[in-house]
Amino acid sequence: MAELLNGKVAAVTGAASGIGLATTEALIAQGASVVMVDRDAAALAKITERLGDKAIAQVTDLLDAASCAAMVPEILAKTGRIDILHCNAGTYIGGDLTETDTATIDRMLNLNVNAVMKNVRDVIPHMIERKTGDIVVTCSVAGHMPIQWEPVYSGSKWAITCFVQTMRRQLNKHGIRVGQVSPGPVVSALLADWPADRLQAAKDSGSLIEPTEVSDAIIYMLTRSRNVTIRDMVVLPTNFDI
Repeated sequence: MAELLNGKVAAVTGAASGIGLATTEALIAQGASVVMVDRDAAALAKITERLGDKAIAQVTDLLDAASCAAMVPEILAKTGRIDILHCNAGTYIGGDLTETDTATIDRMLNLNVNAVMKNVRDVIPHMIERKTGDIVVTCSVAGHMPIQWEPVYSGSKWAITCFVQTMRRQLNKHGIRVGQVSPGPVVSALLADWPADRLQAAKDSGSLIEPTEVSDAIIYMLTRSRNVTIRDMVVLPTNFDI
């Protein structure tokens, strides 16, 4: 397959595992260099050694205000430009609202919503100056319908759907494409707090997808002609019943 993103520079948050890692590997396979953003320095060191020169480590804690604010400037100091920003880092809370605590709610909203808005805000001047760029955000099918067993998570993803689609309209006149990918349940650490019986039942019924199936969708979005924007791709397990 041709390297359709040859020479592009991408930044992927939450890149040390799950969808972020799968997207990193897919981008590199298409010829891009990828700045892997994660707070886990040890994991980044191992992964970048395995992936080679096209993988660049960027240790950032998106929940730390100073570290989050420094992310884009530090990436630009390393690479000189950002062609693609994939805001992927996130966390999950399931269960009834009263089963969690307010500190955990704050952490989720800060990572799933606030950090995304900050990262996008920080990269916009650079992309506007260059009159080109792609911003992709990992959303969720939970951002399209009220999921009663995950009200905080679903609420955060509804907020992201609104944010992405408003920014798409703000930035398209500058040559910047903005879109989101909305997966159903993905085999990843985000499902760690699912009840064991529910998780096993989902696996047994074929109601989970792999991170690579999400990264395939992201590559499709990024490799369309510049006159085409894929505003959202909903990627579901065939047997997912919702």
